[in-house]
Amino acid sequence: METLRISDIKKTKQGRFALFDEEGFLFSVDSETLVKYNIGVGDRLSQQDLRRLQETSDTRRAKDKALTFISLRDYGSEELYRKLCRNFDEHTAAAAIAEMQRLELLNDEAFARHRAVWLHNQKKSRREIAQKLFSLGIDREIVDTVISEMPEEEDETLCALIEKSYLAKLQRGEKDKVIAALLRRGFAGRAVREAVARYLGADEQEEWE
Repeated sequence: METLRISDIKKTKQGRFALFDEEGFLFSVDSETLVKYNIGVGDRLSQQDLRRLQETSDTRRAKDKALTFISLRDYGSEELYRKLCRNFDEHTAAAAIAEMQRLELLNDEAFARHRAVWLHNQKKSRREIAQKLFSLGIDREIVDTVISEMPEEEDETLCALIEKSYLAKLQRGEKDKVIAALLRRGFAGRAVREAVARYLGADEQEEWE
């Protein structure tokens, strides 16, 4: 079996250890992996040994990266997996996600609830909230549960949204444009018409009814 001789090991600025053979740089590993496999200058390693060494180090690095991301904000499993895949292969990213789940640092249902509350406070409709959660990779069953638990406050949300973003357009007579915009954001038709009518006066409300 063909082997490579480790000709040099140098510590990098990032605190990792670069491995070299006679032809040059191979790859870098973390200190724990280097100690675990007891690698030293002069050792001969097979291609299989090298792959195992690199995979172990990459997985550890992916776990450290996942911990860094989680320390900054909450993540759903799929969103964090996608982010890790920018720098690691699918197998390594999946191993890091599995470790985060084992440590109970990832909880998709709790993440979905927190994000739904935040989006609701941003005046998003229930449909917009569901679509955002789906885009983050949250399972449909969890999304349906979270949406069903949300308070029915579309009227209040619509009024706040109209006052913040659409009142000037209503005052300019752009009722149809406002209604279309609110419908695109996922609010129910009747709720939209009733909310807009409050700002246009009783005559408009009676006309729609």
